[in-house]
Amino acid sequence: MLGEEDDFDVPPAKKRLRPVIWAAVGVLLVLICCGGGAIAFFMDAARNTQDYDAAGCGNGQLVDAAANMPSHHELSEEQVRNAAIIVRVGQDMKVPPRGWVIAVATAMQESSLHNLPNLGARNDHDSLGLFQQRPSTGWGTPEQIMDPQYATRKFYEKLLQVRGWEQMSLTRAAQRVQRSAYPNAYAKHEQLASTVVNSLTGGAARAAGNSTQLMCVSANQIAASGWTAPVNGEVGSGFRTASRPTHQGVDLIVPRNTVVRAAAAGLVVKVRCQAHLANGTEWGCWRDGSPSVLGCGWYVEVQHANGLLTRYCHMIKQPSVVIGQQVAPGQELGLSGTTGHSSGPHLHFEVHINSDPSSNGAIDPVAFMQRMGAPLGVKT
Repeated sequence: MLGEEDDFDVPPAKKRLRPVIWAAVGVLLVLICCGGGAIAFFMDAARNTQDYDAAGCGNGQLVDAAANMPSHHELSEEQVRNAAIIVRVGQDMKVPPRGWVIAVATAMQESSLHNLPNLGARNDHDSLGLFQQRPSTGWGTPEQIMDPQYATRKFYEKLLQVRGWEQMSLTRAAQRVQRSAYPNAYAKHEQLASTVVNSLTGGAARAAGNSTQLMCVSANQIAASGWTAPVNGEVGSGFRTASRPTHQGVDLIVPRNTVVRAAAAGLVVKVRCQAHLANGTEWGCWRDGSPSVLGCGWYVEVQHANGLLTRYCHMIKQPSVVIGQQVAPGQELGLSGTTGHSSGPHLHFEVHINSDPSSNGAIDPVAFMQRMGAPLGVKT
């Protein structure tokens, strides 16, 4: 996964949540809300192929329901109560939903959503509470920091002072607030934090990330989950259709020279020209491809947290990013074209799980991006 350190490097006071198993589908949690009422939500951040309704983009109300789940997938009542407090304080402070996701993910990393007291020899300096804030560095008195609402307000106050935090990756935004010794650890909680926020609010992690109105994203906007459509174009050829069963992504129909953007924050792991004939003769990417040419043309692969990988094919010229470059959601990767195996200008877009770039890791980008609140095919 992107930017992770090993579990044994983390201080005991900052034990992380057990990661959600990607193969689990349709998990339900029993939750207890701020006022003590039972609430339950669907944990769909398991496998990407799960089918669920992604139409909602938040209603500003905490969901009230009840359900059970296997114990090894369960968040405790305390953890859920604290997540609900984080969301409610964000609502009260009129912080956009992206901030709720960042705050919940940060607390997942720092305290596993437990309001940790002083743990003595196991303590990380004098860190306390949900966000492991330190009295010695000005976060407040120990009594104040141990109040989850106070600690959450202090986190949001610091976050709102970070210029451009809404467009930053979750890791960068959280680190600007926390100054953690493990700055790359936050990103892996983004999926689960998004699911928690969605479940508590009827889908707010799918809302426009910089809006307080809980409106669904439109073209060029980044969802509170941290995802955005790579281009604004109609969906052409689909994922593994009857006529193209080996088509491992979808074709998004856009003119030449359309800006192709990173669908989420990540690390560029491949920038390559792939265009050759069936006999192995190189065709190259300095000219248009055709149906008789094989390969992706100029393409980019970006590795994201939680083993997710995205691929962007048929760019018109060498992409504008390089291997090893960190990219933010919506950052330009290159320009669309028709190099490689292509019959006209478009972007071929793929999503893979388990960090597997082969066909075995490919999933339907349309369904996945819908769940992330950044549906493909939305026009300007």
